Amino acid sequence: MTNPLLEQHELPPFSAIEVDHIEPAIRSLIERNKAQIEELLGDPANHTWAALVAPLEQLDDELSKAFSPVSHMNSVRNADELRSAYNACLPLLSEYGTWMGQHEGLFRAYTYIRENEADTLDAAQLKALDHALRDFRLAGVALPPAQKARYGALRKRLSELGSKFGENVLDATNAWSRQASAEELAGLPASALAVAQQAAQQAGVEGYLINLEFPSYYPVLTYADNAELRREVYEANCTRASELGPHAGQWDNSATIVETLDLRRELAQLLGFDNYAQLSLATKMADSPEHVVGFLEELAEKSRAQARTEFAELADFARSEYGVEELQACDIAYYSEKLRQQRYSVSQEDVRPYLPVNRVLPGLFEVVHRLYGVEVEEVTDFDTYHEDAKLYNVLRDGQVIARFYLDLYARAHKRGGAWMDDCRVRRVAASGVQLPVAYMVCNFTPPVGEQPALLTHNELTTLFHEFGHGLHHMLTEQTVAAVSGINGVAWDAVELPSQFLENWCWEGEALAFLSGHHETGEPLPEDLLQRMLAARNFQSAMQMARQLEFALFDMLLHMRWSGGEIDAVQALLDEVRSNVSVVPVPPFNRFQHSFSHIFAGGYAAGYYSYKWAEVLSADAFARFEEEGIFNPQTGADFHREVLAVGGSREPMETFVAFRGREPKIEPLLRHSGIAA
Repeated sequence: MTNPLLEQHELPPFSAIEVDHIEPAIRSLIERNKAQIEELLGDPANHTWAALVAPLEQLDDELSKAFSPVSHMNSVRNADELRSAYNACLPLLSEYGTWMGQHEGLFRAYTYIRENEADTLDAAQLKALDHALRDFRLAGVALPPAQKARYGALRKRLSELGSKFGENVLDATNAWSRQASAEELAGLPASALAVAQQAAQQAGVEGYLINLEFPSYYPVLTYADNAELRREVYEANCTRASELGPHAGQWDNSATIVETLDLRRELAQLLGFDNYAQLSLATKMADSPEHVVGFLEELAEKSRAQARTEFAELADFARSEYGVEELQACDIAYYSEKLRQQRYSVSQEDVRPYLPVNRVLPGLFEVVHRLYGVEVEEVTDFDTYHEDAKLYNVLRDGQVIARFYLDLYARAHKRGGAWMDDCRVRRVAASGVQLPVAYMVCNFTPPVGEQPALLTHNELTTLFHEFGHGLHHMLTEQTVAAVSGINGVAWDAVELPSQFLENWCWEGEALAFLSGHHETGEPLPEDLLQRMLAARNFQSAMQMARQLEFALFDMLLHMRWSGGEIDAVQALLDEVRSNVSVVPVPPFNRFQHSFSHIFAGGYAAGYYSYKWAEVLSADAFARFEEEGIFNPQTGADFHREVLAVGGSREPMETFVAFRGREPKIEPLLRHSGIAA
């Protein structure tokens, strides 16, 4: 049997990949890699960049290209057989990573190259070596044999736990749906009703069907006049994968959370750190967990008074206008939308008809063209994994420099949220420069019938956010894989390009060509734009408090965890909420049980990165505000000093090279409308 995962392809051969190909391919590539590494190390004459590091990069690139489409399909079209094959590969990959990270011969060879070739290597190669030597130490290369073995077992088990956490969230999300009548859904806009009606038709049931995919449940919480329905949907959503709720205990992440925290703490202490937060920050900009907590508490202090005022205004409004004596968490979105309408006469639904995908995408590509001088064109003939997925080329001066897959719409068996991941990394291969390829995935409201998908403004900013990540990956000029694109970039700086690009969603000059009524082509009316801008920072301090709650919970959890039961996790979250949150949270809320960012993603003791990088992105955009949002020289500078350099230099050096100084917090507070 030929195995497409063992062959070299410019792009993933999705349609040729069978479940039976997956584990044998990964196992075969790992065994081949190990054998070739030992062979290379056997001759001391190979201890050079060209004879050792470059061939190793090629070996790992081939392994990465084999697993990348498997991992991607597991996220976007999850099925039992695929899930099993994917999970079978995780311990293999974990063991291989540990084997490499603890290989003393490899460590000595890299040390030798760093010490003896420093004068002949460029900055990117030196940075890649420095990162590699740091990662050897963080993989326990200096540990005694028994502790090395324990490290490997911990890494393997943590990989399995992360996958299990995400599967539980996905299964719990997919498990809940509810038929509803038009009367029950009174208040929902026509767009949300159409999605619910289409979902019912696809499921073969009468009337309307709502579920826990974001485009379905969020409109219910925001617009449904039926308070009992809002509570039912809220409870189903916030108890997912826990011991409570409509599927209580069925996909309960409680034990997974506790075991994950226990093993992370043990792993950190094995490597000489006091806690997992310290280990996490060993590869980030921030210098200590205490520094991060101080940063978050400073932001909380600056926004607390305004957040309390915003909530008090909401409570007063609900009481005076609707007779609601005590606001419940399931009512916040509903009455906030009513207050926004009263104050600004604007809602997400007012904007939606002006943001059809077939207008937004060309507009996004025009923004990128004006900033960085690149063109984007759709590829119509390619091997795909789902009809929703599109493929695009990125061109500069008529030459293709990168590609990306775009998968925009929510559907069953697709992981929630939005993300960018790499499919191919830019590097020098035997055949020349390998072009970077990205996956960009969202969960937007899908098209209904013949009507194009219509985005809310929130969805527009999400699209720009992920495309900002994609540009970081695709517009790199690095050719060393370890520092190419987002590789090697400190995690608390990696959100800079993504949050930075969101700013253009609020600029009238950009919205003029980003928007157009899906039926008439009429541009976004000026009065609607002005009302949008006026409402931009509506409840911004409450939103700030919510993000700080998540970030502080994450950091303090990984600083303080010393063992215990799931109740200890809840107690810490309650403590954080009492200090920074202004919105009441019911005792049945189990947010932590679906907090995939920190338990199934890369943000453990790193969720603060969003706010950390937001300081950088707001200050970076302030230069565009000063010099012109489409100033080609400013765009060229951002490309040269931020996007092009990837992880080849320290993020603070990168920021200073673009801004001329270190970052200030004031632009973030100004953009957030927080008068500190």
